[in-house]
Amino acid sequence: MDKMVVYEDDTLLVVHKPAGIATETARIGQADVVSELKNYRKKKGEPPYIGVVHRLDQPVEGLLVFAKDAGAAKALSAGLRDGQLSKKYVALVAGNLQEQEGELSDYLVKDGRTNLSRVVPEGTDGAKEAALHWKLLQNSRAGTYALLEIELHTGRHHQIRVQMAHAGYPLLGDTKYGSAQAKELSAQLAIRNVALLADKLCLYHPVTGKRMEFSLDINKFLQLFA
Repeated sequence: MDKMVVYEDDTLLVVHKPAGIATETARIGQADVVSELKNYRKKKGEPPYIGVVHRLDQPVEGLLVFAKDAGAAKALSAGLRDGQLSKKYVALVAGNLQEQEGELSDYLVKDGRTNLSRVVPEGTDGAKEAALHWKLLQNSRAGTYALLEIELHTGRHHQIRVQMAHAGYPLLGDTKYGSAQAKELSAQLAIRNVALLADKLCLYHPVTGKRMEFSLDINKFLQLFA
């Protein structure tokens, strides 16, 4: 757990979650970040409270912030709602993008039985609006995949994966939403996890009000464009 902690003080924890571990789960015997952090605090002689502010899909790697008390959790959650807590991602998608940036706006419905979401027409029962902004960082030389920066305007279940797939640019390494072509390309590039990294996190400290920024190295993606 010490290796996962990027920043810690008396109020919050910023963690680098690896791909393959759930943020939080009720499944007995399955590891998750919240349980690990509770044990981490307990071993330090601290109250084992961990306030969940936001989540990442199990196969997705990246930055997460957790609160050490209920007041901080409330403040950080409010910051997430009003845009003071922002997250950016980088993603590898199948396809060759001609435009430099764009917005995606869809309506999504989650199927609890399959744990999958899908794009549906506006007005569909249970549908929630999903919006994101993407920016092209680089196309591959062969024009078969691209590196994007993505910023979410909403936080829906599997949102980036669903919306990009629906737009015709599925994420590499995504076995749930990827096209046959994307899965074949993922195998060729030896990409085994969803090629999505929550690499930037910006927040205002719930006690001091100080603006804080955290980022991760994206070289593992950039190496594919060398």
